[in-house]
Parts: sequence; C-alpha cells; structure tokens
Amino acid sequence: MNQIKPPQKDAYSLILDAIDVGVFRPGDRLVESDLADRFGVSRTPIREALQRLETQSLLARDGRSLIVASLDHNQMAELYVVRTELEGLAARLAARHATEEEVQVLRDMVIEDRALLSDPAALARTNRRFHKQIHLTSHNRYLVQQLDLVYRSMALMATTSLAAQGRGANALEEHLAIVDAIARRDEDAAYAALRDHISAAFVTRLKQDSQGLAEE
Repeated sequence: MNQIKPPQKDAYSLILDAIDVGVFRPGDRLVESDLADRFGVSRTPIREALQRLETQSLLARDGRSLIVASLDHNQMAELYVVRTELEGLAARLAARHATEEEVQVLRDMVIEDRALLSDPAALARTNRRFHKQIHLTSHNRYLVQQLDLVYRSMALMATTSLAAQGRGANALEEHLAIVDAIARRDEDAAYAALRDHISAAFVTRLKQDSQGLAEE
C-alpha cells in the first residue's frame, strides 16, 4: 500500500513558521539566496513569499533590505486591545461549548507547565499552546482564524512577558482560574478571567519596555 505523504509547505509558510517560532526575530535581515538555501527551494517562490509578508506588514524595508518587522508602543497597545476582546470571547464560548475532555486537557496543561517555571522560553511556547486550546474549545472557526492573525503579529514582539520575575507562576495561577471558570460553565467569569490574564501580561510587558529589559 502506498503511503500518503503530507503536503510540503510552501515558501511563505516556511518563512512564516520560522518567524513564528523565533528563528527569525524582529530586526533580522532576510536575504533571498540565504532563505532559498535554508529551505531548499528556488529564489522565485522565496521572492514572492517575501513580497506577501511585506504586504502583511510582517516584514519592513530597511534601505534595500527586508527585515522582520517590530511593533512600536502604539501598535503593541492596539494589538493588546484586540487580543483582549477576542480572547475573552473565546473563553466565554469555551465555557458554553467545552466538552469534559477538553476541560481536562486544559487542566492537564496547567499542571504540566509548572515544571517549566525556570525556563521562560519553554513556558512561552506552552503558554501559546494553552491559549490555542482555548481558541479551539470555543468551537468557532471564524474566531480561531482571527486569533491566529493576532498571534502572528504577537511574534513580532522581541520578548516574552513570562521572562519577568514571578510572572510565570502568576500566569499559571491565572490559567487555572480560567479553566475553573470554563469547567463551571460560568461564561462571565471565564471572560473576565481571561481578560484579566491578558491585562496582567500587558502591564508586565509595558514595565519591561520602560525598564529597558528588551532582550534577545
């Protein structure tokens, strides 16, 4: 029996994924020839992918070069406003539609993430996975699509708020409060818990920026 091979990702998806996971960081210069060698594709699809990413404001011009874009203070604030409302809605819908199995998966994630408190980078990855699970648990495909766009822009932030002293432990407690509200089917509490969680993360990030803690 012939095995079905998974479809290969195109150049756009390959570059986008690399930005998403932090292989390419804000300010990094992207060169067609280097990307073609890295991903094993020709320069034409790479060029088309770079043009598409620039159109989407994920890349910016620095002279004749293209670099991974970064968010200024106003852009970050605007993004957090949208993220807060959309994530709150996802939590509300999750409280309405979550299965018992989905609630258990969310609870298990919080428990497992406690082992990562000393590793902010790993915790940031699992934090995103936790939020993605809430998005899926909303059972609303259009909301999931919009949140995917928001998180794509989140990748343009150079740091994670989870790197701040004590933020990781607090974030997990906030995650637990969100899961508890979803488990109780308390839509208002789930919405409020997730909004408060995002607000706390935003405050932490603002403090990081004001103290000049931009790293990486």
